[in-house]
Parts: sequence; structure tokens; C-alpha cells
Amino acid sequence: MTSREIEEYRALRDTIRERGTTRVWVVLVAFIAWASLVLATSALGPLPVTTLIPLAVLATAFEIVFALHTSVERIGRYIQVFFEDNDARGWEHAAMTYGKTFGGGSDPLFANFFRIATIINFTPAVYANPTPVEWGVVGALHLLFIIRMLVATRDAGRQRAIDLERFQTLKNQLNS
Repeated sequence: MTSREIEEYRALRDTIRERGTTRVWVVLVAFIAWASLVLATSALGPLPVTTLIPLAVLATAFEIVFALHTSVERIGRYIQVFFEDNDARGWEHAAMTYGKTFGGGSDPLFANFFRIATIINFTPAVYANPTPVEWGVVGALHLLFIIRMLVATRDAGRQRAIDLERFQTLKNQLNS
């Protein structure tokens, strides 16, 4: 590798590390903010509409986590295609093979935590004797967020293979 390629590789690995760490901190801070808002809106605000404020925090945090995860995965596939080859397989090949072989592991999107929080977030609205319109609007928005998480989780599960194929195609085009 040239010195420029070594520098690029190091910068990309640093970016993966930093974004991975940031993702965990975003979740922690978001859940603290969410819990505080749930308590405050339950005590002070007119339910059930106020449940949308902490829901917005959950949704925003999830989108940040999803974006960070997506970019980390994309950088990993770039490294895999442009820096690792069949003779020098490294971390990215090993990580992808491990995931295919053993599956499972931790949830990089923290989706189960976000789903549980969404259900908990809706609970005060249930006890507020909502009108049918409030049930419909507040319930639909909570449900839409859960659906969004399910779609994002499915997409994240497919991303590695798609990005790998795209970067391989791009590399072939650049080399021809």
C-alpha cells in the first residue's frame, strides 16, 4: 500500500471506531432524555398528545443510530473491497463471514430497546381516557415508528451484501 492508502485506511478505521462509540452514547443520552420527558409530560402535560414529545426524541435518536450504523457498515464494505483482497483478507472479511456463519449477536440498532420504550411511551396515553381521535392519532404515530424500526432493521440486515456487491461493481468499473 502507498502512504496515501495507509493514511486513508487508518482514517476509515478511526471513523468506524468513533461512529461505533458515538452510537452507544447517542442511545444512552437519548434514553435519559426520553425518560425525563415521559415523567415531565405525564406529570405536567395534557395526555395523550404530550406522549408525542418523548416519541419524537425516540424517533430522532433511532434515526441517528440507524445513520451511524449504515455509514459504519458502508465504510466496512469499502475497506473490504478496496483494501482487502483474496490474498490479504482482514477484519472486514472476517466480520462478514462471522455474521453469516454464526448470526445473532448484539443489535447494533438497539431496536428492541427502542420498541420497548415506544410501548412504555404509549402507556400514559392509555390511562388518560383518550378520545377516539386521540387514540387514532397518537396510536398511529407510535405504530408508525414501530413499523419504521422493523423496516430499518430489515434493511440493515441486507445492507452488507448489497454494499459489498455495489463496491465490487464500482471497483470493476474503475479498473476497466
